[in-house]
Amino acid sequence: MLGFISSWIDFAKIIPVAARTVEDASDAAWRALPAALYLSILLTLSYTARRGLSIPFALLSIILLSFIFITGASFGISRTGAIKPIFKHATPIQAEPGLIISQGENTIILLKDNHDIRGPRLVSIPGRPLIYQEVPRGPNNTILALPAISFWDDTPWFIKSISIDFSLCAAELKMRFSESYLYFAAYAFSLILLLSSLRFLMELSQWPLANIFLGALIFRSILTLEIFLNKSEINTLLATFLNKLVPDILITPIVFCALGVLTILYTLLARLARSRRSRDD
Repeated sequence: MLGFISSWIDFAKIIPVAARTVEDASDAAWRALPAALYLSILLTLSYTARRGLSIPFALLSIILLSFIFITGASFGISRTGAIKPIFKHATPIQAEPGLIISQGENTIILLKDNHDIRGPRLVSIPGRPLIYQEVPRGPNNTILALPAISFWDDTPWFIKSISIDFSLCAAELKMRFSESYLYFAAYAFSLILLLSSLRFLMELSQWPLANIFLGALIFRSILTLEIFLNKSEINTLLATFLNKLVPDILITPIVFCALGVLTILYTLLARLARSRRSRDD
């Protein structure tokens, strides 16, 4: 019987956690959105190059589909707040003193009603004497020494830096979306235009995998450039060169659009030059 009650107590703990998880789902989706955009454009560029699709058709298709994707995903993420009221904290199970709650091999025996979460208790840990806690205190309501935990993170710094930059990019997208749909659309379109303009990278060699790796490195550089341009100091500095003709928040989209247009012109001119050289030969 006590085991049955303990199982229900554990289940009751899961419900609030699930509610908090749903509440945090929006932030997690925002953090994943830039990575999904970068990766999808990179793979789509590689696919269009391997299939030999024309550059104008490939660019228009990728820009249109990517813009629809990021806009629709952003609106969808912003609407997740509507489902939050559905999830409510479960009513705790009422039980008499002596309720046993276990997690793994550790056991806690409540000496008062279970609604008194800070009441006295007995704690049983394998290999240690039975411990009496009159008033639980300290981290996680315990006076016990925490187990040894390795605080060393073995994740390579390259992976950490990518994760940090994607988080900053997500925060920028979320901020622009909350401020103005126009600012968000301008930023998203300019970023997609710049990434899509790098189609020529997928034709530099005869090995598609090598082209993807090279494209991934260039995309990583663009992500770094994006974070650099989004800094308020850099925006202010660039705005001074434009004599405050445009708002600071549009500086980064203008730079992205300029770089994207120049890259597309270079790609078209280089292809035109190669076609003329081939005809002359």
